[in-house]
Amino acid sequence: MNQHVQTGDGDRLAKRNSVVLACAQALGGSSPPIVISLGGIIGAQLVADKTFATVPVSLMQLGIACGVIPAAMLMRRLGRRNGYLIGALVGVAASSIAAMGAGGRMFWLFCIGTFMCGLYGAFVQSYRFAAADTASEAFRPRAISWVMIGGLAAGVIGPQSVYWTRDLTPATPFAASFIAQGLFALLTMAVVMLLRAPPVAEVKAGGGRPLPEIMRQPKFIASVTAALVAYGLMSFVMTAAPLAMVGCGHSIGDAALGIQWHVLAMFGPSFFTGRLINRFGKEKVTAFGLILTALAAIVGLMGLSVAHFWIALILLGIGWNFGFIGATSMVTDCYRPEERVKVQAANDFLVFGSVAIASFSAGGLLNAGGWDSVNWLVFPPVAVALAMVAWQFLQKRASLA
Repeated sequence: MNQHVQTGDGDRLAKRNSVVLACAQALGGSSPPIVISLGGIIGAQLVADKTFATVPVSLMQLGIACGVIPAAMLMRRLGRRNGYLIGALVGVAASSIAAMGAGGRMFWLFCIGTFMCGLYGAFVQSYRFAAADTASEAFRPRAISWVMIGGLAAGVIGPQSVYWTRDLTPATPFAASFIAQGLFALLTMAVVMLLRAPPVAEVKAGGGRPLPEIMRQPKFIASVTAALVAYGLMSFVMTAAPLAMVGCGHSIGDAALGIQWHVLAMFGPSFFTGRLINRFGKEKVTAFGLILTALAAIVGLMGLSVAHFWIALILLGIGWNFGFIGATSMVTDCYRPEERVKVQAANDFLVFGSVAIASFSAGGLLNAGGWDSVNWLVFPPVAVALAMVAWQFLQKRASLA
């Protein structure tokens, strides 16, 4: 076991790294909100068939899923900090290509840019694991929560940058917003230079169990299932909700405000999620998050007013926070230090692969079955994940008895 994670010095280092990574998350994490805010709008302007308008957003999610394993391999060879610097350069290139695609009215080029934004996002998503690398077992949930707090800032920085830059280039609407996205990636490079991660030699160290053996652990299966259900359902319902609201006669402003409250609910609880995990346990907090996700679907089935949509989206956001942070904390118990990179990559590939599928399918399922069908589809996966987390909790308690 790495000595860093066993000492008070290690937690001081972990706290420092968590603050650095939270700042990086605030900047790098602003990329997805920009793409989500503008991808469908720009897509609708560039294609005749509006069915394909949201393809740029879905391609960003696909880019995250495709990027997690290459990003992990790169960081395993070069270390966290160097990997994050390269990832930020990918972000700069991605924003430039997206800006050229939007400005030149080239849908295919814009899609390449948003896909590359997803590749950059694959590096950003691993910030939460990097915060846990040097943390003691007791501090890991809080370290992850601290990084997720940066997502709260990102949820404000991204949309606000769109608001302030959308009209800077009248001849090429929204191109300036993607240029701003590139500037944020450049600022991220300056921030991650402050990261003090374990040395490359330690990350590259051989040994450890084969990945299939690790993935067969009941704890890993339960953790990943909970994470992909929490994140996949959140993406699925969040993507469908604005379309459903407008379809029910509510204004675009109401839909946008609902998403804003949803994003705040996603990241706001991070201020205390880590402490709740330390007090009640990872499995209990994860299970509570999954229950809140189901409760969001129940509210969605109860009515079609603005209040019903907003309350459902807020519950969905809080449920994602508890479920995803809790499940991420559970995953950190599944590997040894020399195994962490490959296990984290496998976890994120499975999770964000499910998110990409959910993003691509949400619009079609909404059109085929309506808002009620979207909410009814929440319950089966939640039930499966809850059963697996509960089983893992009972196994853990039995082993301690």
